[in-house]
Amino acid sequence: MTRLIDRRGALLGGGAGMLLAGCDCVIQHSSARAILFKGEDIHRGLQRALSNRDALAPEFRPDQMSPYFRTNGTRDPGTAAYAALRAGGFADWRLTVDGLVARPLRLSLRDIGALPQRAQITRHDCVEGWSAIGKWQGPTLGSVLRAAGVRDAARYIVFTCADLYGGAPYYESLDRIDAFHPQTILAWAMNDRFLDTGHGAPLRLRVERHLGYKHAKYLMRVSAVASLDGIGKGRGGYWEDNVDYDWWAGI
Repeated sequence: MTRLIDRRGALLGGGAGMLLAGCDCVIQHSSARAILFKGEDIHRGLQRALSNRDALAPEFRPDQMSPYFRTNGTRDPGTAAYAALRAGGFADWRLTVDGLVARPLRLSLRDIGALPQRAQITRHDCVEGWSAIGKWQGPTLGSVLRAAGVRDAARYIVFTCADLYGGAPYYESLDRIDAFHPQTILAWAMNDRFLDTGHGAPLRLRVERHLGYKHAKYLMRVSAVASLDGIGKGRGGYWEDNVDYDWWAGI
């Protein structure tokens, strides 16, 4: 892996860190959620009609990085399986890439670090109303999907995580357009250190033109699918299914 400190110390502990997969105390009232999210389809359609889909989110200078990032949502998956992976320095962790692909993959952290890397300093915007700026590094999701030979029939990419909500793994999804955005990366580092537990070790999604709850942590599986039917309750993500959040969440 590039430009990082000693693996044994940094992998379990380092860095100020970043946000999480979902926001836990966000908009609690159904009426507020309806006002916030009722324009989802119109917003998504207008944004895609009027803008360049490869347009980049703003990037910042190192001196603009936030000194502290909150950790909300899952702070530790708390399962025996995750604890065992962490105790072993994630040497036995593998990211499964499957579904509508020609070449299913099982990638180690070493494999992830050997892929072409992208580093970006971007702002995380949480639906709770706060923002913070940090540096992220990892391969683009698009490069991983191309390596797996994602099929034309795949319209969505689904992310399955190590943390449990209601006894089942946390999940999120993107459509194919956003999965191949040049700033959509699988980040293993923040602020030039390996992710710590609270911020999603060993791997998390960064999708910079979306609100923070789309940035799934503790990644275990990336699946290419033709439809979101059968994924949770069919809306494409845990918060979308259970708290009526906007699926697209574009910013």
